[in-house]
Amino acid sequence: MLYQDGGQPRPYPATIRNRTPVQGTGGAGPRPGIQKEIKTAMSTSPVPTNGQPDEQPRDAAFWSSYTTGLKVSNVPSGALNLNVEGKLVNGPLQGFGRMWQKTYSITLNGTSLTAKEVIKTWKERFPEFWPKGNRFFGPLTGIAPGEVALLNLTLTGGIKLSTGVLVLYADEESFTLMTPQGHIFAGWITFSALEENGSLVAQAQVLMRASDPIYELGFRLGMYKEEDKFWQHTLKSLASSFGIDVPVEMQAICVDPRMQWSHAKNVWHNAAMRTTIYTISTPLRWIRGRGRKRNQQ
Repeated sequence: MLYQDGGQPRPYPATIRNRTPVQGTGGAGPRPGIQKEIKTAMSTSPVPTNGQPDEQPRDAAFWSSYTTGLKVSNVPSGALNLNVEGKLVNGPLQGFGRMWQKTYSITLNGTSLTAKEVIKTWKERFPEFWPKGNRFFGPLTGIAPGEVALLNLTLTGGIKLSTGVLVLYADEESFTLMTPQGHIFAGWITFSALEENGSLVAQAQVLMRASDPIYELGFRLGMYKEEDKFWQHTLKSLASSFGIDVPVEMQAICVDPRMQWSHAKNVWHNAAMRTTIYTISTPLRWIRGRGRKRNQQ
């Protein structure tokens, strides 16, 4: 199953999504009830408005449809389709490391834009706002529910990583991307725009765990800072496209500081290691290819 707990997950429950995060690292254990809230969000389908389980909810069109694994419908020129095809998506409950909720936000003052206009621009120009060296290859249909995008990323130390994301949810005011097995983190990130205290705010909110022990070590050695810089750059670039130059605010909370050792086996899917092996074996594949051509002549 694509959603390992059964059913279609929500980006995260309103009790988490609408709560203002606090700066800090959390205490000795997770906030009471947080695991139950997240598990419910990940394993419960949206409830139909008439209470009948066999009918579709009003927002069904905005959700990714059920599937058994990711399918890449188009591979753009320059993209590497690796570590994506057939992979399951992983939410925070399937990750290994500490669980973090991080919110990056920027206030778009001095503009007549609406939240829908901001999200429309963000969707259409999403790859343009990323830092150099990182590429987002969106589907031909754009950012739409159920579509799969390929990612070619550059990690700390110049390590290359090929992975992807599933568009879990997308409407006129927000969209959510969910990560597959082998990605740096297991979780999802929701991009939205909203009116807050008379101001228009664009934000990216992440709920995630490092996917495996290797990634968790990397995060502790500096990847957390790189991840923060990535989304801060994205929001600054989005604001700049509207002629706005203001700082990005960041808030973070460690929801659960515990390691999930039962998911240490996720290292088997580690996309960074698999991409590295693929890259260094390129000469061997070239030699084998020439050998096959000669045998066919």
